[in-house]
Amino acid sequence: MTETEVRRAITNERTDLAELLSGLDAASWDAPTLCKGWRVREVVAHMTMPYRLSGPRFAFEMVRAMGSFHRMSDRTARQDAAELTAEDLLKSLWDNVAHPWKPPGGGFSGALSHDVIHGLDITVALGLGRKVPEDRLRLVLAGINPKSVKFFGVDLKGIELRAEDLDWSYGSGEVVSGDAQDLLLVLCGRTLPAEKLRGDQAKRFTRGRRPGR
Repeated sequence: MTETEVRRAITNERTDLAELLSGLDAASWDAPTLCKGWRVREVVAHMTMPYRLSGPRFAFEMVRAMGSFHRMSDRTARQDAAELTAEDLLKSLWDNVAHPWKPPGGGFSGALSHDVIHGLDITVALGLGRKVPEDRLRLVLAGINPKSVKFFGVDLKGIELRAEDLDWSYGSGEVVSGDAQDLLLVLCGRTLPAEKLRGDQAKRFTRGRRPGR
């Protein structure tokens, strides 16, 4: 994709998510997501953090977190989720669907990945059944590499992730299959509902029991 096409994909992805969030009730905003320890409101607070966080505040929060971006982003997401209402968080997303934010070193493709993955953290956890459009999903999958998998601490030794809905796979070994967007979440260290994956080793990446078992 060209830069213009990627930016259009980002705008469309954020718009789709904002429309979906607009239909959630209060209980859903407080429901857990695939991001450990974060409810829907913390995930949305994290996604919209770059639009609200000024340079000086970012520097201050990094100092407070002793230089750990993970610690800083977790603390900021929890703080903003506590201080802002669901309506505030949703407005922040709507107001910035075309915002030019890019993660350091990630470019616009990294921004799209950020939005897609965290959107799935919400929709999969809530069982909403949303499918990420194929063109956006393929772009995110194309950015997966050993360095990014290592960042998330995923152990894929002896495992091949093989998509059932796209011509895509990652790794080699015993096959664990599922929809490509669910396998993307595996690569990002998420633990999925058991029914999302198939294969004898699927239990390494899932929780709970399959229906009827």
